[in-house]
Amino acid sequence: MDKRESMWDVYLRKGMSRRSFVKGCVALTSLMGLSTDKLEKVVEAAEKKPLPVVIWIHGHECTGCDESFIRSGSPYASDVILSQVALEYDHLLSAASGEPFEAHLEETIQKYKGQYILAVEGAACTKDNGVYCMSGGHPFTHTLQRAAENAAAVIAYGTCAVSGGIQAANPNPTGSSGITNFTGKTPVVNVPGCPPIPEVMTGVIMHVALFGTVPPLDGEGRPKQFYGNRIHDTCYRRPFFDAGMFAESYDDEGSKAGWCLYKLGCRGPETYNSCGNMRWFQGMSYPIQSGAPCIGCSNAHFWDEGKMSERLPKFGQPIGDVDKIGAAIAGVTAVGVAAHGAASVIQKKKRDAAKEEENGEQVNK
Repeated sequence: MDKRESMWDVYLRKGMSRRSFVKGCVALTSLMGLSTDKLEKVVEAAEKKPLPVVIWIHGHECTGCDESFIRSGSPYASDVILSQVALEYDHLLSAASGEPFEAHLEETIQKYKGQYILAVEGAACTKDNGVYCMSGGHPFTHTLQRAAENAAAVIAYGTCAVSGGIQAANPNPTGSSGITNFTGKTPVVNVPGCPPIPEVMTGVIMHVALFGTVPPLDGEGRPKQFYGNRIHDTCYRRPFFDAGMFAESYDDEGSKAGWCLYKLGCRGPETYNSCGNMRWFQGMSYPIQSGAPCIGCSNAHFWDEGKMSERLPKFGQPIGDVDKIGAAIAGVTAVGVAAHGAASVIQKKKRDAAKEEENGEQVNK
């Protein structure tokens, strides 16, 4: 890439209107989890800042994160790649291959040193000097370390890159782990999930691209706007949990009626992600909506946390035994309903008395 265009330059070159450009900026603002008062800054950055150079490398993984990304519906992955970022290297999405492709990676690292965004998909394989995961004739860990050292920021896409994923499951024969031991002092944004939600992937990279900084992160390095709530907090089945109404098997009447899947192994109460409100395929569905409990795929080591269909031993200390939740809430609800009913009766008597008094005064007059 010889000339670095801004997003606005790309729109002009393609003959697209200013209206389309602003609409795109509005969509990006929403996608990044920002309030509408940030729109002006997004438009300004999209007008002036050159498209971010992106290098996307692959370690020990299944390419599921890439596959998730290309199914993004808002915006389309094609719009992101062709109009919003300058993707210079990616095994899945690049047409080139072989030695020229690897040479282009080296050229890009040197030419845009300290400026490019490094997206990493897959775990770092550490056993036997990393020979179980080679890329371009080199151990992936070597490529990762060299590329991260010269990047402006690193985005760890997927649970494999964040914490090792299924490759790191016991007994972990390849010594796979998350990538942070190889990123040095370069800022890292963790975007866990198996795979992550595509719009989350885009939202994170565009935040870094437009503002030049990583988004606000939680204690585990995850962007707060996407990992600030548990799936349990945004689940449409939550009222059934609160009422103590649980499916006992996948084919019982409770399951068919959409009751809570907690007793079938749902890990929503301990999993932080945006599945409940963003979902997949333009908001069409997510595992719980399709009748499958959450397996906690954005949690580190989720593969080793017991059978995914078994109920968690407890919901958590502040809440207590899940079996008692419905009964307790039902009791509180009953008391509340009774109190509300009693208050309503009293209020009605007061209104009737006042009305009779008013009618009596009118008759006397």
